Amino acid sequence: MTTRRRPRALLIAGPTASGKSALALDAARAYGGVIINADSMQVYAEMRVLTARPSQQEEALAPHRLYGHVSVREPYSVARWLEEVMREIAAAEAAGRLPIIVGGTGLYFKALLEGLSPVPPIPADIRAHWRAAGETQPAAQLHAELERRDPLTAGQLRPSDTQRIVRALEVIEATGRPLAMWQQEPGSPAIDAAIAARIVVTRPREVLYQRSDARFRRMVGEGALAEAEAVLQMQLDPALPAMRALGLKPLMACLRHEIDPEAAIAAATQETRHYIKRQLTWLRRHMISWKWLSEQEMESSIDQVFSNLDFAD
Repeated sequence: MTTRRRPRALLIAGPTASGKSALALDAARAYGGVIINADSMQVYAEMRVLTARPSQQEEALAPHRLYGHVSVREPYSVARWLEEVMREIAAAEAAGRLPIIVGGTGLYFKALLEGLSPVPPIPADIRAHWRAAGETQPAAQLHAELERRDPLTAGQLRPSDTQRIVRALEVIEATGRPLAMWQQEPGSPAIDAAIAARIVVTRPREVLYQRSDARFRRMVGEGALAEAEAVLQMQLDPALPAMRALGLKPLMACLRHEIDPEAAIAAATQETRHYIKRQLTWLRRHMISWKWLSEQEMESSIDQVFSNLDFAD
């Protein structure tokens, strides 16, 4: 007979609109947990509605950490998140609470379980040069330059992904070695997968599309347009990570009277559908060994969902 174990942490991943945040809240209330964010957009203070962050009412039901604690003006990174999440995990354990890490950013979970590649620090002058290039040169031109210098990494990046292209250019210039090669070197895991319960929450793709479409329309009615207006007024660098929030660019285009509201909603929902498709591909490739919850299992009681794990004190 196999002895059930109490996990040291609960990791809940899943695509947008899958219901993972609701499951995390149920688990936190049932097992005395602290919910820790693993979504790269939900860290931003100015975009609660637009990033589908937990509401103030939901946050009042259980402790929430690393939500809305960063300004959209800041270039938040996976390295910073990893440093912060380890502090929060340690604090939860010290308080006798179960750390529940939940979100849709697969790279955050990968960093947590595998560590980050040991890329050396980039000299300030090289970093400044390429960051300036990222602000002044078209993404396609930067990608062509990367393809010339580092075809290995260029082949792994979308030609429109300015931030990652700039990162790859500064790494190849500073180290003489492709970023893709650095990324193949193992890092040091921040948490042992053997002591963590790992859950992927998902639903059929068409169901996710329908749920995300309906949610975005609700978000527009609940203040997403006002949040987009506030971000637009800040006149931020388009290369900042926060500017990749789903639906932000179409809503700002609407506010600039470049497209009408319905066109903005259509563009945002299509953008979200494409993102969900990429998330599902990533999850299947990198999280195949996790426990995948079906839509039917999601309707079960919280004790049934975690029936193979001992959460009792």
